[in-house]
Parts: sequence; C-alpha cells; structure tokens
Amino acid sequence: MADETRWRIVRLVMERALCVCELADILGMPQSSVSSHVQIIRKAGLLESETCGKWTYFRIARGQLAPLKAIIRHFPEAGPFAADAQKAEARMARRESSCCPGPVKLAKNRKSTLTS
Repeated sequence: MADETRWRIVRLVMERALCVCELADILGMPQSSVSSHVQIIRKAGLLESETCGKWTYFRIARGQLAPLKAIIRHFPEAGPFAADAQKAEARMARRESSCCPGPVKLAKNRKSTLTS
C-alpha cells in the first residue's frame, strides 16, 4: 500500500464495485497497469470480487472496510483523490451505455464510507 496508485484504487472501490476498465478510465492509466495494482491489493486480502461475463468487479472486502476507513481519515481528500471521486461519478453515470454490464452481488453502493 506504499504506492499512491494503490491508495487511489482503494479509495475508489470503498463505495462501489468497479472493473479494471472503469478504474483505468478514471485513473487515466492503461488497463494492464491498473490490473497489476488490483492484483497486488487483492493478494493482500483487501478486495472481494464478482465476475459477470468477462468482467470482474472489485470492492473492498467487508472485513477490511473499518481498518481502511480509520487509516484514510488521516489523509486529506485533496489532490488526485478528489479528482478521482469526480471522475468516478461521471463514469458511473455512463455505466449503462458502456461495455461494462455492472456487478450484481456487489452492486450496492456503500454510503458515507469515510464517516462511518
């Protein structure tokens, strides 16, 4: 977790499940790079996933949510995190018309992840 990109991904998947192509779009990075970062986070046991067709959606595992929230509270929302949040909202507004069908099991958004 010493990598800024991994923290950006963690913050993005706290509230909602996203696939690698959505994360790549939001972060402005190649899918292969994002996939490598996601696999490191997954291997650390921080993510739960759901496969829908050829897409796999990732979200912070329920058991990891509270510890990550506690850590994130100590870091400002400025910089890339605020911009990522805005890009994520825009990307989610386009999900239905994009190639990604969206998750089923992990579809429920988690509200106020940084305040609970």
